[in-house]
Amino acid sequence: MEGKTLARIGAIVFVAFAMTATVIELTRDVEPARLTPAPALAPSVDPLRAEQRRCQQLGEPAVRDAECLAVWAETRDRFLGRAPSDAASRDEE
Repeated sequence: MEGKTLARIGAIVFVAFAMTATVIELTRDVEPARLTPAPALAPSVDPLRAEQRRCQQLGEPAVRDAECLAVWAETRDRFLGRAPSDAASRDEE
């Protein structure tokens, strides 16, 4: 076989494959994507957050407020992943 004949056969096979793939794609039934509604984000009520806001609004007097000091200690414990009992036992030592 000559090179030209082999190239023509290859081109015919390629075109036949491309046409078959096109026909299959065009005849396929496509289901529209179902849109699931996103879950509504309900803000959780966190009393610690409300106390943090109160202390923030107090400004400098919050440094001397015992409740604000307790709120900041609890916030620090949450951030560091400590249980409140761990912090209390460390403070006693």
